[in-house]
Amino acid sequence: MANELKKVDVAIVGFGWAGAIMAKELTEAGLNVVALERGPHRDTYPDGSYPQSIDELTYNIRKKLFQDLSKSTVTIRHDASQTAVPYRQLAAFLPGTGTGGAGLHWSGVHFRVDPVELNLRSHYEQRYGRNFIPEGMTIQDFGVSYAELEPFFDQAEKVFGTSGSAWSIKGQLVGKEKGGNPFAPDRSSDFPLPAQKRTYSAQLFAQAAESVGYHPYDMPSANTSGPYTNTYGAQMGPCNFCGYCSGYACYMYSKASPNVNILPALRQEPKFELRNNAHVLRVNLTDDKKRATGVTYLDGQGREVVQPADLVILSAFQFHNVHLMLLSGIGKPYNPITNEGVVGRNFAYQNISTLKALFDKNTTTNPFIGAGGAGVAVDDFNADNFDHGPHGFVGGSPFWVNQAGTKPISGLPTPKGTPAWGSQWKAAVADTYNHHVSMDAHGAHQSYRANYLDLDPNYKDAYGQPLLRMTFDWQDNDIKMAQFMIGKMRKITEAMNPKMIIGGAKGPGSHFDTTVYQTTHMSGGAIMGEDPNTSAVNRYLQSWDVPNVFVPGASAFPQGLGYNPTGMVAALSYWSAKAIREQYLKNPGPLVQA
Repeated sequence: MANELKKVDVAIVGFGWAGAIMAKELTEAGLNVVALERGPHRDTYPDGSYPQSIDELTYNIRKKLFQDLSKSTVTIRHDASQTAVPYRQLAAFLPGTGTGGAGLHWSGVHFRVDPVELNLRSHYEQRYGRNFIPEGMTIQDFGVSYAELEPFFDQAEKVFGTSGSAWSIKGQLVGKEKGGNPFAPDRSSDFPLPAQKRTYSAQLFAQAAESVGYHPYDMPSANTSGPYTNTYGAQMGPCNFCGYCSGYACYMYSKASPNVNILPALRQEPKFELRNNAHVLRVNLTDDKKRATGVTYLDGQGREVVQPADLVILSAFQFHNVHLMLLSGIGKPYNPITNEGVVGRNFAYQNISTLKALFDKNTTTNPFIGAGGAGVAVDDFNADNFDHGPHGFVGGSPFWVNQAGTKPISGLPTPKGTPAWGSQWKAAVADTYNHHVSMDAHGAHQSYRANYLDLDPNYKDAYGQPLLRMTFDWQDNDIKMAQFMIGKMRKITEAMNPKMIIGGAKGPGSHFDTTVYQTTHMSGGAIMGEDPNTSAVNRYLQSWDVPNVFVPGASAFPQGLGYNPTGMVAALSYWSAKAIREQYLKNPGPLVQA
């Protein structure tokens, strides 16, 4: 029999960025908050203690900070005619686990959002006509504008200690000569810190991009360019470009994480409790399924525990949010045949393509140094900054050199045809490692009727529950966009005058490959919107069906973004928390009428 605990005001499931932001905001509102994190306790010490933390074998190869797939995973198939099989080895994407979630091991690239991507469908229909959007593409508007979210982007940057170069502040041009992005939307204030220094590879990329008529700018980075104390009083040290960001806990307190930037303040809150090793099985509902009564979880000893709560926040990783909603019966599951239902629809990923420029011995790029968010990007082909009409695809892509530290095991570029081992492989590595530049087209991935999430009928996790099933593959629009973007980015690469260029775009008929890392930027499945028939949560991230459940995270995105999702996740979490504090708590119930 489950052990039932004393009721709390709020139960938060998952303690990454979204969960930490919600916990801080709701304890400030005077609520008793319990955060349930299924992974172990993690922090800068001991997980980021030097020199143990800069261990590629432990962290990047053996995946210390990532999800244990032997206990729970997803099944994957390319289309509905196939039988999905479990994702048994971390490769294509790397969900985190433990205190801080993916916010502990992320790189630190901290963008806002291009305003066009918030009203993508209506914008495309207005500019290009409804017929421009391919049949089967299910993109839709977020239901919130950039103007509404701008204060929360600003708030998040001040919490994160973000380094960057503004273009305009309150309508005043400030960044023309300072590395700002001319395509960026207006801001209410400057970045907390100036942009990080440019690595040599970023300098080469910027010079080449300018020479072909593009507009390079400093990437916004949640890796500090100097010492910083954030709005919660949490202190950060300056980044030393050690090259160990993505996949690691920062030993310098320089990379923003929930552990460094929010948890120290939460520890001072008597109304807050964080429980690690608490694997939530389901959200408990009343018999009519119109209200949550709390959650049921397994503790570290495998005992079943019921935590009653007046308010439940699902703030886990994207597909964990969707999985919990399906397991709990919150919202109608998506049916791709009828195109009805909301939970599981509009699953999207990231449409990424990579080129590597190989130089002779006279060009030394020192790729072992780096910072997760540092780099130079161009937005000339992001969002709708160019005319899509002649090209026949939806979506855009920033291009960038984001030198985060090329590792000695996993980051060894070699020319095509090089053997995988032996003396010839060693010679090729020695010839290319210190003389290469890697750049990405970080394409926005669109949502489609054919790509969705549901419960697997065949496989169960270690707790006896159905695994989440991912039906996903690249569509024609993705391949068209990737080939276009690689062509445009190749102009930058050629302007660097390398001796060789390797890499490229997906070709026709390409399938999603689970064996090669791409990104962990997964979105959708519990999307936000203004219509309960096509969205699982309203514009405040509140469940249409169970109004005391809120679901922040990338699961709310109706389609993917050109930028990394973290900045948008943070802003939406602050936006949702404000609505809870100022509207829901005064009058519990739906914040938007269906």
